Amino acid sequence: MRHLLSRTGLATLVLIVPLLTGVARADDCANAQDQATMNECAGKSFTEADKKLNDAYKQIEGRLKGDAAAKKLLVNAQRAWVTFRNAECAFQGGPPDMAGSMYPMVVAGCQEVLTNNRLKDFQGYLNCQEGDANCPVPAQ
Repeated sequence: MRHLLSRTGLATLVLIVPLLTGVARADDCANAQDQATMNECAGKSFTEADKKLNDAYKQIEGRLKGDAAAKKLLVNAQRAWVTFRNAECAFQGGPPDMAGSMYPMVVAGCQEVLTNNRLKDFQGYLNCQEGDANCPVPAQ
């Protein structure tokens, strides 16, 4: 009986330790050890980049509040850009059934890169010099 309990205890420990270390790994993206954690971390990085992009977009919208035509152009451009980003990243990820468990990480990584590039564009718009005819967003 004692031998059976130690086996049961050991089996329980073997099942619980990976669960606990998985939780610890999810918080430590720099040291991710498994694909599920890497996928989760890539998703988090993309979400953070997307939030920054949305914040910049709102600032641009605020500057265009008096110009309905320019605001409509911004909305149309951003919708087209999101469609492009998603299509490009699906292409880079390859067919999901062929890409396997890395697919979410590859797609999220691509989305993060393209989103950060778009953010640089927005930051440039927000920092244009007064009178810059190439800038679609008025200076503050």
